Amino acid sequence: MLSPGSSVEGTLELPGAICSIKNTLDPIENTIEQVSDDRFGAVVTFIGTTRNSFQGKVVTKLEYQAYTKLALKTMATIITEARNQTAEFQAVVQHKIGVVGVGEPSIVIAVSSPHRKEAFHTCEFILEEVKRKVQIWKREFYEGEDERQAEWKSNV
Repeated sequence: MLSPGSSVEGTLELPGAICSIKNTLDPIENTIEQVSDDRFGAVVTFIGTTRNSFQGKVVTKLEYQAYTKLALKTMATIITEARNQTAEFQAVVQHKIGVVGVGEPSIVIAVSSPHRKEAFHTCEFILEEVKRKVQIWKREFYEGEDERQAEWKSNV
């Protein structure tokens, strides 16, 4: 697979949601503050980090690239689909581009809603759909392997 074009940062603000592709993710406290709403009694966060192994290989780092303009539109569609299931929520979705070391976050999702069940469900729905649909690719780098051999793959 050929390498995707260079990524750029971008943010798309929607009513009750912010979708971002960034070189550096915001501190989690800022993300939680962005979804805080006195009408809502639940805030759920998900932080996806780089694990140190995959299929028996030692992972040294990941690299993410995105077709940012299209990826943000796809994220917005996912938010709309989530609203069809749970109308009342606030959400922030951030995905990192560039190199992500072991233990570092690559995706952060925060969702607030009136009740915890809806917040958990909405957060999980957004996560699974982002991984399945958004135009973001990753390369995994493994210990002892030539970095030039690392291949791009979809972010599932």
